[in-house]
This record gives sequence, structure tokens and C-alpha cells, in this order.
Amino acid sequence: MGPLHFLLHAMNFVAPALFLALLLPATNRWVLRQPAARLTWWAQALVVFAVGLAALLGGLVFFGADGKMLSYAALVLACASTQWGLSRGWK
Repeated sequence: MGPLHFLLHAMNFVAPALFLALLLPATNRWVLRQPAARLTWWAQALVVFAVGLAALLGGLVFFGADGKMLSYAALVLACASTQWGLSRGWK
């Protein structure tokens, strides 16, 4: 596998976490109907992205392959729980 293929695989691996990291803070106020969180939008996205990436890496280590539905379920649960916690005032 060449460097270009490795880069494409890595980008496809982190894409679901990045998508949720950008979507959840943007829709937080509309969905939860709460005032804005203490952190800025970008800081929330960074925290959610880090948690999502950790969930995907945990699934990769546990299953030995990426793309398992249980890994994606863990990703959604971890990201949503993190965003909920951030909106409640976690730091």
C-alpha cells in the first residue's frame, strides 16, 4: 500500500467521527433546546471528534477490522453522550 492509499484509508476511517463532530455542536441548540454550552462551537467539535476517534480506534482494536456496525453504534453513542454532557456544563 502506497502513501496515497494509506492517506485515503485514514481519511475514510475518520470521516464518520468528523461528520458527527461537525453536526452535533451545530444542531445542539435546536435539538436540546438549551442555552449555548460554555465551550465554543469549535471546542465542542474538537472534543466530540476526539471521543469519536477513540471509539472508532477501540472498535478497530477490539474487532481487528474497521467498519463493524457495533463500532459505529459505539461511535454514535459516545459522541451523542459527549455532546449532551458538554451542553450540560462538563468541561
